[in-house]
Amino acid sequence: MLARSPVLANVHPRERRNDRGRLRRRRHLFALALVLLVTVGCGVAVRAAGTVTLGLFSAPKSSVRVAAPGFAVVRPASARPLHRPAEEAIPSFNLAAFDTAGQAGLGLHARSALLVDLDSNRVLWAKDPHLRRAPASLTKLMTALVALDLASLDTRVTVTGEAAAAEPSRLGLSAGQVLTVRELLYGALLNSGNDAAFALADGIVPLDRFLYLMNRKAAYLHLRDTRFSSPNGLTDPDNYTSSYDLAVLAAYLLRNYPELVAIAGTRDAVLPATDGHPAFYPHNLNHFLYVYQGATGLKTGFTDDAGGCLVATATRGGRHLLLVLMGSDIMFGDGVRLMDTGFSAAP
Repeated sequence: MLARSPVLANVHPRERRNDRGRLRRRRHLFALALVLLVTVGCGVAVRAAGTVTLGLFSAPKSSVRVAAPGFAVVRPASARPLHRPAEEAIPSFNLAAFDTAGQAGLGLHARSALLVDLDSNRVLWAKDPHLRRAPASLTKLMTALVALDLASLDTRVTVTGEAAAAEPSRLGLSAGQVLTVRELLYGALLNSGNDAAFALADGIVPLDRFLYLMNRKAAYLHLRDTRFSSPNGLTDPDNYTSSYDLAVLAAYLLRNYPELVAIAGTRDAVLPATDGHPAFYPHNLNHFLYVYQGATGLKTGFTDDAGGCLVATATRGGRHLLLVLMGSDIMFGDGVRLMDTGFSAAP
């Protein structure tokens, strides 16, 4: 069994305070949107208007935007074969060729950071990229990846009591409910649901087997700074990784798991009620998607031990950049500053 701390959170405290009221408002909007979808049989794009105030996450105005959130109604699709990416797809980044002494001092709050160009695999900025730290909910990227290695998106999973009890960030699962892997992935990657991540980990194979496979995948990807002892990132001294390893993991996911890329880039989703569960309305807690022009994914994380953690991708002018931040108290402000630095550099 996994040991859990009673005083932990996998989302930023500001997000935790506002989630309940925001979720109630979104449920009414989503219900109306779902009716419209069924009536006219077409996709719906939900667009937000107004002003973004970053507050603690202050950033240059040129990079701040109000996003047009992607909206997804999650419905069953035909099962697909198990995902087995080609061995030659393992990415790597040449830190030895990067001069950290000559890089711009950005005043980042993050304890560790890495910025890479995904088109050339070139390192653009680095700060202690091999420093081992708790990754908080960034752990769920590996959980999602291993789940898709084991099962199709439409594999049905029964929620165990232990999964349902996972706290504090939750999709809202109850023991005995039945969801598909696809639905649980939305809950784990958007809502950062610890219950959804745990359900993936102990609902497809036994939990100890799933954790073994997470570490075997880490070894396969040559993630030498990484060890997993949790499927959801709740603080455990044996659950750690580095900015470099997370960049490799994210780049591998981006190249080989298009389903996960699409889910992680979705702003809001509706999981319609079925015989196995009530309706759920996951909302993406990755605020970088909303405030950075060109942002496309992936995941945030927060615990008291880990601090703010962010893996983010963005596209501008045909360029594709990936950043990783660990241990930041202003992760979105750090993210904007670092991503702007990358896009201002020569390709």
